[in-house]
Amino acid sequence: MRSKDGRTTKDGIRIYQEADFAGMHVAGKLAAQILYDIAQHVFPGQTTGEIDRIITNMVAEAGAESATVGYKGYQHASCISVTNVVCHGIPGAPIPLHGGETISKNLEKRRSDDSFKDGDILNIDVTVIVDGWFGDTSRMYVAGKLSPKAERLIQVTHDSLMKGIEAVKPGNTFGDIGYAIQSYVESKRMNVVRDFCGHGLGQVFHAPPNVLHYGRPGVGPRLEEGMFFTIEPMVNLGRAETEILKDEWTAVTRDKSLTAQFEHSIGVTADGCDIFTLSPGGMFHPTYS
Repeated sequence: MRSKDGRTTKDGIRIYQEADFAGMHVAGKLAAQILYDIAQHVFPGQTTGEIDRIITNMVAEAGAESATVGYKGYQHASCISVTNVVCHGIPGAPIPLHGGETISKNLEKRRSDDSFKDGDILNIDVTVIVDGWFGDTSRMYVAGKLSPKAERLIQVTHDSLMKGIEAVKPGNTFGDIGYAIQSYVESKRMNVVRDFCGHGLGQVFHAPPNVLHYGRPGVGPRLEEGMFFTIEPMVNLGRAETEILKDEWTAVTRDKSLTAQFEHSIGVTADGCDIFTLSPGGMFHPTYS
């Protein structure tokens, strides 16, 4: 894939023009607005299926499209990942049990339904398409009362994303981003998931580069002005390993520990980066909203 000015890096990363930032801001703003508006609908007893129905309506009412509906057979406008679900939780599916609940050795064991229990933490991930531009973002929510250990996990995950974003500027490498995230998370005695990563986007959903959330300084492609990509660290209270359930979408922590994730879409500028998916009023974190 080539950019409008005909330039793609040797690593296959598209370089967008200055005018393209405007389209990304529009798409990112809508995705962020949806995550902001859905917060009032997260409470104990609510279901993931109902949350997805509301998000589907929000996307339609905005005159946009959902990037996930029909993507590789997926049929929902959101991914909703609860407790020990790392990512790609399917709305309407029973929620896997985690280490704080009665659980068997079978990772497929789930609650009988998809409703939130008091104290559940969850990530909601949405991607919208507006005039051909993709806005991709996710954040954490809590249903009911937030436990101290879950609150700490969420805070560390949020802060690790911001550490990664701080490392984004021309001349740095993608390894610098990964190192900033990994070193911070491990200093808090938590672990970064290595099985999933951020990605390039713009006028496509997924493109080079793969944005790893771990790494070594100075390693990997160098950042250039005009690169668009997501940073979306997933952090586990326990070990880093994950497992995919039989539905071939839902990824869970192998040791059943709690997990959290935050995601922004960004564009590299001349002296840093532009965050396309900033939340209205700065409300991107459960304890800030």
